[in-house]
Amino acid sequence: MTSPLKVLLAGPPRSGKSCLRYALKEALMARQPACPYPYVITACPDGEGAWFHETAAANPELAQQLKSENKTPFTSAHADRYAAEVRDCLLPFFFIDIGGRISDENIRICANATHAILIAANPTDLSEWRTFCRRLNIAILAELESDYHGSEDRPLLLGVDGIHRGSIHYLERGDTTLPSRPTVQALADVITCFFKTTTL
Repeated sequence: MTSPLKVLLAGPPRSGKSCLRYALKEALMARQPACPYPYVITACPDGEGAWFHETAAANPELAQQLKSENKTPFTSAHADRYAAEVRDCLLPFFFIDIGGRISDENIRICANATHAILIAANPTDLSEWRTFCRRLNIAILAELESDYHGSEDRPLLLGVDGIHRGSIHYLERGDTTLPSRPTVQALADVITCFFKTTTL
């Protein structure tokens, strides 16, 4: 049996990770069966589960209310449970969506991740996340600049180090056009091709 592809979504707070998670999941679901169902482990008790984006699009007030009701303090018990989910999940492919700060808890949670997609509004803020990935032997698939005030994406290009880099503009909760953004589509292609070549 081929080992699961466990892709970490990481970066500083307010970088657009949850929006990226939604957009990539939708784009990858459209590629089935070439890519397996993109399951998500939400590894932070911030109240913002996989349901949040679609709820925010239909009813922003309800989404915020449910987020507030479901948000709880991050405890060691949470970290242990999330770490066990990442370690023990046998699905062929899934995302791990963690909080935006490097901590002992996130180190435990991500110890069994295999790959990462990093995102930040300021690319210089990714330095500590690169170190985080190196420490845990997590291969970086892509580094994205989250350009909230931009009007278009910068194309995703493959660097000599094997990392894809580009930008994605205006990651806004409730925006259902996110899956069609060029960078999301290109990254979904990268993931699909990567999964196919590593599971032959």
